[in-house]
Amino acid sequence: MDYAFPWTQLVAQFKFRQGLDLATSLTELMARNGPPADLPPRLILPVPLSASRMRSRGYNQAWELARRLGKKLSWPVRHDVLLKTRDTPEQMALPRHRRHANVHQAFSITQRLGQTLAGERVVLLDDVMTTGATANEIARLLKGAGARSVEAWVFARTPSPQVGL
Repeated sequence: MDYAFPWTQLVAQFKFRQGLDLATSLTELMARNGPPADLPPRLILPVPLSASRMRSRGYNQAWELARRLGKKLSWPVRHDVLLKTRDTPEQMALPRHRRHANVHQAFSITQRLGQTLAGERVVLLDDVMTTGATANEIARLLKGAGARSVEAWVFARTPSPQVGL
């Protein structure tokens, strides 16, 4: 979906206002617009939250989407492979030019599960993508750990900024 009305309000409800009841509906929409039936299975990894963000929010919205989507597609889902090792300001609170630096080296792979990635086709799942800074940082990390490919799947994507307007 384009990250615009009404999706902005629904995602905010889901993410920031304990709207877990929306997770199934959002996942259904993702699956409807999702992969072709003949796509080989992928390992689905949700974008992790920092420990402090997890405590304050109470749940990881990416995990809530990933586990439901994995069940629907019959694909494996792991929440314990990626870690967010550094608490960073919310990406949406930062100007576009500061987002890559904000997430640089903010993630790691659980050491005991790093070998899980060798040769895997990975789907990195999140709720919203704006600049792609988080997805790029994690994809770099996953490819470095041996993942064959990394695809970023999100519920909503912000439209590209209009250049020259």
